[in-house]
Amino acid sequence: MSAALLAAVAGGGACWLLLPGTPSASHPDHDPTRAWVPAAVVALGVAVLALPRALAAPGLVLAVGAWGARLLWRRRTAARLAEANSARTVEVCDLLAAELSAGRPTEAALDAAASAWSVIRPVAEAGRLGGDVPAAFRAASRTPGARGLRLLAGAWAVSQRTGGGLGAATRRAAEAVRREQATRRVVAGELASARATARLMAGLPVVALLMGSGAGADPWAFLFGSPGGWACLVAGGATGFAGLWWIELIAREVDA
Repeated sequence: MSAALLAAVAGGGACWLLLPGTPSASHPDHDPTRAWVPAAVVALGVAVLALPRALAAPGLVLAVGAWGARLLWRRRTAARLAEANSARTVEVCDLLAAELSAGRPTEAALDAAASAWSVIRPVAEAGRLGGDVPAAFRAASRTPGARGLRLLAGAWAVSQRTGGGLGAATRRAAEAVRREQATRRVVAGELASARATARLMAGLPVVALLMGSGAGADPWAFLFGSPGGWACLVAGGATGFAGLWWIELIAREVDA
């Protein structure tokens, strides 16, 4: 019992540490658990050694499967955060255009934008301290989904060099960002069908197993009770994961 308890605790800790952390809106690639990966590998090894021989391979397969599922989930979460950042970019562009067209000082307009979206806070600080606002906008545009801020950086730079109206330039940049987002929505709609098809194909084996169980067969006993079943489970899970990952890679390339 103590060996099983130790294996369960070590395996759970290993799976938790191996799973990528949840990305944030401004730093979706940040993984707070990355430094703990070596300890997670050691914990997983302890779990496998502590488990009875008959359960070691299934435990390892389930741990790797949980890691793969969380990795896919994290990719989708990062994509949703990028979509949210894209919408916030349009809102901030409209807000800046409205504030500047109303005759408010640039510092006040940037402060209002920073209050609406924390990504703009370094830009507001640069404007308050007399720094390079276009460079700050370009730095903020590296946030996934916020590429439209590059247009604001260009509008700001042109206005500073030519002395043109900043409000009108910002409004034109906001319209361009809105058109770009509309195009991205069309592309996302086209990719949604491919993603849905991939998820359907990945879920069909589970449906087949359920249908086999309803027909009087016992496929679950074969999968989880024999070395051949575990080999089939590993091969099928790896193939399904590779298919879903491939679709995500294609979608990321199209989106870029």
